[in-house]
Amino acid sequence: MHAEQNLETRLLYGFYPDVLNHAGDEVSILRNLVNSYLYKDILSYAEIRKPEVLDKLVQALALQIGSEVNYSELAQIVNVDKNTVNKYIDILEKGYIIFKLGSFSRNIRNEIKTNKKIYFYDNGIRNMVIGNFNPIELRTDKGALWENFLISERMKQIEYKESLARTYFWRTKQQQEVDFVEDNGGKIFGFEFKWQKKRNQKLPKTFTENYNAEAKVIDIENFREFVIIE
Repeated sequence: MHAEQNLETRLLYGFYPDVLNHAGDEVSILRNLVNSYLYKDILSYAEIRKPEVLDKLVQALALQIGSEVNYSELAQIVNVDKNTVNKYIDILEKGYIIFKLGSFSRNIRNEIKTNKKIYFYDNGIRNMVIGNFNPIELRTDKGALWENFLISERMKQIEYKESLARTYFWRTKQQQEVDFVEDNGGKIFGFEFKWQKKRNQKLPKTFTENYNAEAKVIDIENFREFVIIE
């Protein structure tokens, strides 16, 4: 039970050292982090003249984790041109606030080829941006939080271990989908994320058979083998 509570705390407040070391003060620490690092430091580093645009863009991205992003739609939301959106997203990537996941596509007709998903490196930062620290059981974005947590921690492990694995998501125009794909030395691995695994949950045969992929469903019972948590 304690392990599950700790997991839920990490899903809400993330892994920044100050947050880990000051239980009870997570929200105020995250507020300071967002205001000082995310906005002041990144704004000054990038010489951004319109902080309100960055603010709106980060909020829009935070509300779309786990979904494919469309730069033209984002440009309309924040009322700037597409090139500005592209530039700001690049700045947020360089600042290790967000990262992109491209679509995996090799040889299957109707695969989505060019879309991207955007995730946050830290769940706590993402939740601070949208101002929501409600408990997991009350949240409508539980699946997206779980997905962001798993993928971001996996990406950190890949970097830390200097793995050569390349990472993607996969979807067809018929809405068949795999949450996370790794190409590791030509061997394909597909992962599906569920907060609570449903019986007989499987990845699409179109994916596993065409790519001879090793498939696994990751849930609350087995996530430790996918990410390493102290």
